[in-house]
Amino acid sequence: MVPVLLVVLVGALACSPVPPPPDSVGDYLERTLPEGFGGTVLAGRDGDITYCEGVGLADRAAGVPTTCDTVYDVMSITKQFTAAAVLKLEMMGRLRVSDPISVHLGPVPADKAAITVHHLLAHTSGLVEGLGDDYDVMSREDLLAETLASRLVSTPGAEFHYSNVGYSVLAAIVEKVSGLGYERFLARYLFTPAGMRRTGYVLPRWSPEQVAVEYDEAGVSQGRPYEHPWAADGPYWNLRGNGGMLSTARDMFRWHHALAGDVVLSPAAKRKLFTPHTRIPGRDEWYAYGWAILETEQGKVAWHNGGNSWSLANYARALPDGATTFWVSNQAYGEDWNLEDLELDLTRGILRRA
Repeated sequence: MVPVLLVVLVGALACSPVPPPPDSVGDYLERTLPEGFGGTVLAGRDGDITYCEGVGLADRAAGVPTTCDTVYDVMSITKQFTAAAVLKLEMMGRLRVSDPISVHLGPVPADKAAITVHHLLAHTSGLVEGLGDDYDVMSREDLLAETLASRLVSTPGAEFHYSNVGYSVLAAIVEKVSGLGYERFLARYLFTPAGMRRTGYVLPRWSPEQVAVEYDEAGVSQGRPYEHPWAADGPYWNLRGNGGMLSTARDMFRWHHALAGDVVLSPAAKRKLFTPHTRIPGRDEWYAYGWAILETEQGKVAWHNGGNSWSLANYARALPDGATTFWVSNQAYGEDWNLEDLELDLTRGILRRA
């Protein structure tokens, strides 16, 4: 995963209010997206999708177009599912976010004894960002052993340090506490109640033509996400819980709609999910649980993005007015353009038109 992407929206979303634009989402995208963009863009408000269209091709060799139902890797946006799973377990009385991790993992080294579930959720555990490549073969127990043996980058609870490792540890805790595999817990307690039938690692059993191929800067195919080294039940543990989830724009809207109600999480759990817990250094922005929170002139915006070497996705919810956008591209970088440079304006522009 690419943690530096987390902070790019500050400033653009926080600018002064402007009158609603006269053009539509489609018109805005037509003049904004770079030539060669491939992906899907969704906009919605409250319970209604106001725009959901594919642009370009999901598989260039086969000529398969992108649609609202194309399946993509949502990358670090996965973290909000992990956070919601932890809060669901708290609702069920199986854990507390104040628990030291030793309660669920067993004995840990002295320097990690003070790490709590909350610290993992808020990126204040002091754990390193990663332990290797996303696709390195790594079992759950190896992930935990290497994590507990690693050197902390800060004292637990003292500082914000974005940690993919921390969210993989949370996925391990979900498994140990629930007795279910990580994806199976999410499918049973989050995705099914939300009506999300196209979200997961392997359980939805997509056909290849449903899943977008990713492309590098030169437009060379990098395959589908699961065509990299994966275990039988999903990605290996450098990626599990912190990234690698596959979903569609329509399912991401269903997630937005579920979070607007109480079908998945209680009001108390959602308050924890969206409470600004940790200031992100150097930014007028906070991290909640799996979401970044930004106070703007228009009100509170919850958002997160995800990226790898090929793709980029962004998911944002304007909490006061119910507007949401999810957009994702299977080629984030061209020879003369870079979606990271457009990301903040693109997200803001779609939210204004939702």
